[in-house]
Amino acid sequence: MSPKLTASLLIVAAVLANVAFTALGSIFNYPDVLDEPPAKVLVEFHSKQGAVSAWFSVLALSAALLAPIAIGVGRLSGKPAMRIAVFVGIAAAVVQVIGLLRWPLLVPGYAADGNTDAFRTASDILGTAIGETLGYLLTAAWTLLVVVALGRGFAGRWFSVLGAVAAALVFTGVFSPLDLPVVDTTNFFGYVLYSLWLIAFGVVILRRERVAS
Repeated sequence: MSPKLTASLLIVAAVLANVAFTALGSIFNYPDVLDEPPAKVLVEFHSKQGAVSAWFSVLALSAALLAPIAIGVGRLSGKPAMRIAVFVGIAAAVVQVIGLLRWPLLVPGYAADGNTDAFRTASDILGTAIGETLGYLLTAAWTLLVVVALGRGFAGRWFSVLGAVAAALVFTGVFSPLDLPVVDTTNFFGYVLYSLWLIAFGVVILRRERVAS
């Protein structure tokens, strides 16, 4: 994979994720809707099933892009931390896709049948445990490993600090099931910084390629 393609995927993944998240917040009140009773969530989903499923598919696509991104970024350094980062990044993509695709693949059936028990089970296992908790952990780990592997020499201190802070805040999402104060807020801002870091990462790679050529 060429550096230019890696850079493009970094930027596209960040943009798609934010567009999809914003759209879901607008039409489905996501993620706040998840605090509602399962029966109400299914009714809300069913009333806007096509649009909600489509945007969750886009969100899943943005998460899936982390796999090729991890492979492409892995070619930027031969350090042990980067070799580990490749596998961690692919794993982060897999668990997030599993969690997100339950919405377009499983939830329509639950909504049609009013099956709140199955919806709750899928949400707990595929959503909270796999997609969210493991997703937060692995995404934060991948980001930190990349920062460590590339060091300050890649783009300067700001790049390392932005990535490290984003990773730390994203990691706080692991504690969301405990209903601790401010965790959801710190996790949200973590993903905002993470998106900015991804875009900045892509821009830095493109500039390095321009200078090299």
